[in-house]
Amino acid sequence: MHDFVYYTPTRVFFGKNAEENIGRELESFGATKVLVHFGGGSARRSGLLDKVEKQLQDAGLPYAELGGVEPNPKIGKVREGIDFCKKEGVDFILAVGGGSVLDSSKAIALGLEQGGDPWEMFMTGKIPDKRIPIGAVITISAAGSEMSNSCVISNPDEHLKRSLNSDINRPQVAFMNPENTFTVSPYQTACGVVDIMMHTLERYFCDSPTAEPTDSIAEAVLTSTIDAGRRAMADPEDYDARATLMWCSSLSHNNLTGVGRNFWFVCHKLEHDISGWFDNVAHGAGLAVVFPAWAKYEYKNDPKRFARFARKVWGVVNDDDEAAALEGIEKTKSFFRELGMPVTMAELGVTPDWYEKIASYTTDFDKKTIVSYTPLNTERIMEIYRLAE
Repeated sequence: MHDFVYYTPTRVFFGKNAEENIGRELESFGATKVLVHFGGGSARRSGLLDKVEKQLQDAGLPYAELGGVEPNPKIGKVREGIDFCKKEGVDFILAVGGGSVLDSSKAIALGLEQGGDPWEMFMTGKIPDKRIPIGAVITISAAGSEMSNSCVISNPDEHLKRSLNSDINRPQVAFMNPENTFTVSPYQTACGVVDIMMHTLERYFCDSPTAEPTDSIAEAVLTSTIDAGRRAMADPEDYDARATLMWCSSLSHNNLTGVGRNFWFVCHKLEHDISGWFDNVAHGAGLAVVFPAWAKYEYKNDPKRFARFARKVWGVVNDDDEAAALEGIEKTKSFFRELGMPVTMAELGVTPDWYEKIASYTTDFDKKTIVSYTPLNTERIMEIYRLAE
């Protein structure tokens, strides 16, 4: 196990009445004007925005609202949000939604302190050492952004989707009511299940020594997510299943499943440029295609690790590590298919003539390689895409 620093500053209110804590919590952080940031009309139609507004009104907290966050959140909305917050005198951002809304909120909070064009942060990695506070009211179990250090924003003009990872991104508080996920569509529920699993799998498969009990925690999160995912797909209002997914979403990306390990997030890097070019590709759907192909490309470089995953998570019974590894990869792919996820590039709408262009963006036209068991240049990434045909 490697040395590590573990940091989880987010205060979590979890359960059926989580939203009832919004007013006093935001007051405790010194909020005087709140930006309520959200996506489309579902937050309003569900009545959740009404509940949030009432909490703020009862606490005597002035607020302004900015909706319109899209999947694969855009830098244009971030720029708009920064200007809006300056105009309104906002000093606290409350994200009402899922990972896209939270990523947009994080970027706005950073951009208010950065000065200049916020896209520079995502291209240079240079971020300010402070930001205004952030809270989250979660409506989908997927990204785990309510406790994570990550922020991902797309620039459609440049066909780029880039991440910015820093502990400064971690929200101060999260309000997590599983009932708010009952109306999430089957497709988005499935995307969320894949995303939760991948945030753990990206930490689990890396060039690091075994790290107990981190590995056992990761395996428990994976098996819990698989079981709850099946139950939530069968009954969208299964509270226990939705609660399990919501908590696994947080645990998978607050780095509990990664302590003591050095990880790469290689599949995320490969997927980001697919959805950077194809904006209609949901992040979880792209990962469902990329991961089995990447695993088939790399498993021989760590067969014991892949075999452990197969045995612990999927119950594979095979003493041969290579055979067990391949069976585990196939079971993962079959589970994604069971959820209704795409598992081929064609199902994403990506044809082979796109492979080189997408892969070139990932490697900055072969100026860099992506860290994996095998350093990945443009041609090797294209080989992975071919395994996903």
